[in-house]
Amino acid sequence: MKNINGIKEILPGLLVSVGLGFLSIFLARFVPKLGAGTIAIFLGMFIGNLFLNQKVFHKGYKFAESDLLSYSIVLLGATLSVSTLMELGVGGIVFIILQMLITIVWAIYVGKKLKFSQNFSLMMAGGNAVCGSSAIGAIAPVIDAKDEEKGIAITIVNVTGIFLMFLLPVIAGHLYNHDAMPTSALIGGTLQSVGQVVASGDMVNGTVKELSTIFKIVRVILLVVVVIGFGHLKKKTNAEIIDEEIEDVKKGKVTVPWYVIGFFITCALFSFGIINDDVSVLCKAISNKLEVIALAAIGLKVNVKELVRQGKTVSIYAFAVGAMQIISAVALIYFLVK
Repeated sequence: MKNINGIKEILPGLLVSVGLGFLSIFLARFVPKLGAGTIAIFLGMFIGNLFLNQKVFHKGYKFAESDLLSYSIVLLGATLSVSTLMELGVGGIVFIILQMLITIVWAIYVGKKLKFSQNFSLMMAGGNAVCGSSAIGAIAPVIDAKDEEKGIAITIVNVTGIFLMFLLPVIAGHLYNHDAMPTSALIGGTLQSVGQVVASGDMVNGTVKELSTIFKIVRVILLVVVVIGFGHLKKKTNAEIIDEEIEDVKKGKVTVPWYVIGFFITCALFSFGIINDDVSVLCKAISNKLEVIALAAIGLKVNVKELVRQGKTVSIYAFAVGAMQIISAVALIYFLVK
């Protein structure tokens, strides 16, 4: 009975997301340069804010955005070989680490200057540096953050990501003429959530979408390091941090998302020929459709009124962090990403 009720709660929003996703795929036939993913986001924002932002749809939107996108990423692994992953090279990995460090240090510094609490600043740092809401959710219990601070941090990080999601492809076009590697590094090394990375990369082309997702997955893997580091800033021992992480695992809150592990498994299976080319083509087709549905859900969840409602100081904080992410990424790409 509980499962049936759960399905009923998800179904309305999921059906809307699926409907918009397939409508976007159909419309993309007439405007192929725009792409189904971009159409899905804008269509979702339009319909969500004007007609379908009622509470009954929210759980379905969330399921489509998070779960379907996770399945899409796992299937994407079945289309990429280990040699593709190696294209990041040492320079790409160093770029990600330095970009994350700069974002964390800068977010903590600006938060202190604007007189935000240490906990809020740490969540802003982790959310922007690693993987948005997921990072904030993993960091909050380790630093004993309040639910109110956690909610505000998630909102602001997502707002920052939404603006950058549309801005970065434009910047990449001017700076790199959408050359795959630097464009992917800019998008995958900067944007806050996995969904935003996929959406932004899709606005350029399929190659950039895939490479930028790989950059992003490396950042997500490093979430464990960030959580432990922030725990030490709060004067906690490794044993205490690990105990809290084990407790989170028991509650179903795993620090490294399952789709990261799934992505590497399917990638390995494809690389060793266990997943053949025909199955890989099928995985790519399914992955693309799930991705468009998830992007439609992301658009449906964007609340324009909420963007306008944010306070001046919080907006300054978000702008300062986002601007530094772009500046540092562009500088680091110049020296490290070829």
